[in-house]
Amino acid sequence: MAKEPFIKERGRTPDGLTEKVGAKENRKMRARREKDRGVWFGFGMFGLVGWAVAIPTVIGIGLGIWVDTKWPSRYSWTLMFLITGVLVGCLNAWYWVKRESKED
Repeated sequence: MAKEPFIKERGRTPDGLTEKVGAKENRKMRARREKDRGVWFGFGMFGLVGWAVAIPTVIGIGLGIWVDTKWPSRYSWTLMFLITGVLVGCLNAWYWVKRESKED
């Protein structure tokens, strides 16, 4: 009994067609389960990312201003804490976006 030439031993096609179709089907089923994730979910993610960056930045600026008034120096602590706050905020936003993409 001859085997079909395009099917491998495990029933997979050489170009991975079975895996591609399976992945697309999984995405389709997930989209049907999560119908409510539409435009408003996207706006919510924008808001989450915005606040995740804005809050540490504002805290950094406030802390920097406080340090500059208490201990004046030739270096601007406000600027240093501003940059630190932006970096912390970006890492925070990256964490939330990564977390949401893992759920998908």
